[in-house]
Amino acid sequence: MADENSRRFDKLESNLAHLEHQVEQLNAVVVEQVKLLERLKKEVQRQSTAMQTLELDRIQSNNQKPPHYQ
Repeated sequence: MADENSRRFDKLESNLAHLEHQVEQLNAVVVEQVKLLERLKKEVQRQSTAMQTLELDRIQSNNQKPPHYQ
């Protein structure tokens, strides 16, 4: 009976170690994805700002002053 309990305990320890390793790996993936998401958010914001600027420039260039203002 003691050998059986010892074997079961060893298996539990092994499974726990394996699960801890998996959790560490998953945590590393989550951390990398958070970094990527933040980088992509900044890039989208930068491109959005650039598009707004281009759109304003286009509108201003198409909005000619009437002859009496020139």
